[in-house]
Amino acid sequence: MKRISLSQLTTLRWDLNRDLDAAIERGLGGVGLWRPKVEDIGHDETLDLLQTTGLKPSSLSWAGGFTGSDGRRYNDAVDDAIEAVELAYRLGVETLVILPGGRNNHIRRHLHKTICQALVEVNSIAASWGVRLAIEPFHPGCGDEWSFLSDVRATLDVITSIGDENVGLTLDTYHLGMDDDLLLDLPEIIPHVQLVQLGDGRHSPLGEMNRCLLGDGRVPIPAILETLANCGYDRWIEIEVLGQDVELLGYDTVLDRSMRYLEQFRDLVEQVSPGSTREKS
Repeated sequence: MKRISLSQLTTLRWDLNRDLDAAIERGLGGVGLWRPKVEDIGHDETLDLLQTTGLKPSSLSWAGGFTGSDGRRYNDAVDDAIEAVELAYRLGVETLVILPGGRNNHIRRHLHKTICQALVEVNSIAASWGVRLAIEPFHPGCGDEWSFLSDVRATLDVITSIGDENVGLTLDTYHLGMDDDLLLDLPEIIPHVQLVQLGDGRHSPLGEMNRCLLGDGRVPIPAILETLANCGYDRWIEIEVLGQDVELLGYDTVLDRSMRYLEQFRDLVEQVSPGSTREKS
């Protein structure tokens, strides 16, 4: 399934070599890169491995923290995001995931102004290099320190304020898929979606993320996939399954069972095959 990609967060303790082997063995088309794993082996070796295997990098995670919730100054977070854009460009990655940062005791108006200012700065470079910025809202039950944006509407407010189609949304079904309104809103949202990450959960997050196997939880994945297909979504779909419960199963089991589940929806996820439109350098 060439539209499906393996997020490296799913196989957190594996290195890139093993991630790529696992993706190839299961017929996947790409891998969602995690910056620490890239840094472990360096840009050159990462690029060489991607070119050798023929797998596409579906995304790079992550940049952000503009609100200072992780202890960094605003300018440092912006500089780091620009470095991430450059890395994405050099690796041929077209989508950089953005986690804006937690609330950090700021009022809502200040948070909105801060994230918009940061994204305008970063996007001035990202757009010229062909790297899309995909803001990821997190469920407030497990990620308020990572993203003060916790729903689609608030995220779309930021996107429309910036007014550049290069800035869009990461739709992680674990964080957003338990919202009863998502399926109703999805046709309107899809034009802004830069990346889809498939995750499932048995209940709303409380504390740490604890995803379950795809299809074993409450997220209406079949209906989401059908709506994505019907509305013309033609970008990457990443498998992102992680948490204490699935960790006990082992990565191979998680991937095998994810693929068996998604096989039911092959026609939906293979309607359009994404690929890079620019060369790596």
